[in-house]
Amino acid sequence: MVARSDVLDAVIVGAGFAGLGMAIKLDAAGFSRFVILERAERVGGTWRDNRYPGCACDVPAHLYSFSFEPNPNWSLPYAPQKEILAYLERCVDKYGLRDRLHLGNAATDATFDEELGLWTVETSRGKTFRARALVVGTGPLNRWSMPAIPGLEGFRGAKFHSAAWDDSFSIDGKRVAVVGTGASAIQIVPAIAPGAARVFVHQRTAPWILPKQNGTIDEAAQARFARRPALQAALRKSLYGITEFWGLGFTHVRSVMKLGEIASRKYLEKSVADPALRAELTPRYAMGCKRILFSNDYYAAIQRENVELVTDAIAEVRERSIVTRDGREREVDAIVLATGFDAADVKAPFPIRGSGGRVLPDGADAYLGTTFAGFPNFFMIIGPNTGLGHTSMVVMMEAQIGYILGALRAMQKKKLKRLDVRADVQRRYNERLQARLAKSVWNGGGCTSWYKTEAGKNTTLWPGLTIEYRARMARFDLESYDAALEALPVA
Repeated sequence: MVARSDVLDAVIVGAGFAGLGMAIKLDAAGFSRFVILERAERVGGTWRDNRYPGCACDVPAHLYSFSFEPNPNWSLPYAPQKEILAYLERCVDKYGLRDRLHLGNAATDATFDEELGLWTVETSRGKTFRARALVVGTGPLNRWSMPAIPGLEGFRGAKFHSAAWDDSFSIDGKRVAVVGTGASAIQIVPAIAPGAARVFVHQRTAPWILPKQNGTIDEAAQARFARRPALQAALRKSLYGITEFWGLGFTHVRSVMKLGEIASRKYLEKSVADPALRAELTPRYAMGCKRILFSNDYYAAIQRENVELVTDAIAEVRERSIVTRDGREREVDAIVLATGFDAADVKAPFPIRGSGGRVLPDGADAYLGTTFAGFPNFFMIIGPNTGLGHTSMVVMMEAQIGYILGALRAMQKKKLKRLDVRADVQRRYNERLQARLAKSVWNGGGCTSWYKTEAGKNTTLWPGLTIEYRARMARFDLESYDAALEALPVA
């Protein structure tokens, strides 16, 4: 027997944007019995873990924040990591989430009881929680992608991934190799180059880069935003419209992306005078196939006397050096692996057992990137094919949060103990989704990206605009689910 007083409305796993947003909205909707499990000792998710030099968001701050919690005090249009982390901490305090946070307490196992319609969640500190719903909001950016480079394990200098920056290591006067030229690398290189003795930037594929409109937001402007919330709301709407326009270029109007290519080439020509270096920095694939990057100082940093762009592939790493395939050996004191994340396959952060004890497998498809057939009352925020290449992920998160609330309201109103998306609905949804992705720049742009699995399936991105996704998520479609009436025993 299970006492109703022991049953939570939900267990939320993860205390980044997704988990905290879910918690805030659950509380506002009256589903106030929940806990948030977080493996780390602090909230923040991606913005807690990624603290490398120069770390900042590449989406405008007034859009990369909760729509219900605008922040008038951003100091830059593209907020630095510390400000985003402080913003999330303020949200925790403002919305009274501290007493429901279980920091340093990771979920280790979750099992669905079909008879009771409850999830039982075990934690690393030996606690057990029972809840009507399980919401996982850990996201994909917590599984580092580590390159398989011969000899890397035997390197005797400092070595760390960009998402696990070694604060004890001083860059000053050191020879540093940065492996990768993605979103993290183009922030790290300009930040460390002035203090380092040498920086070797190991590039496999040249990225498309556009300038970042990032002048400071002075105190007077911040005061105006605080005094006139409608002004900040108008700015958010404007930024949303602009980014959605660029989103057309990925799947709908490819000529839009051609405009971006022209702008990026002009920026490169203006920034880099040396034709040989410019050629090495010129992308050889369609813009948008890989993530588009924004920087005002990367090209300048690459041209510093103490910085070298290395385009020959790494052959091996020795105890104190890196050897490239042309036979050249470069001695280094540190290797920074700015090699991104293993985001293409959905991977449960802990065993999740649904109907019949079935464990959620790696690479599972989902319905609307949120629910999984055979896993009742289970929801994932930023599940498969909810990623974006053009605008704020917070927009997608809020759409999913609203959909999940709709599901919980339906369960409450109709006294349901179980909601399980129908397998045929999920299958048809994914067939249509993959057909659309096949026509996108991501599948035909001539590049290899972390958006796709080794088999070539794009499991990461949403194949359209967020306007469409938000419309799909605005109503919980109970008809797409198998449901069972509640029969919860009361002790």
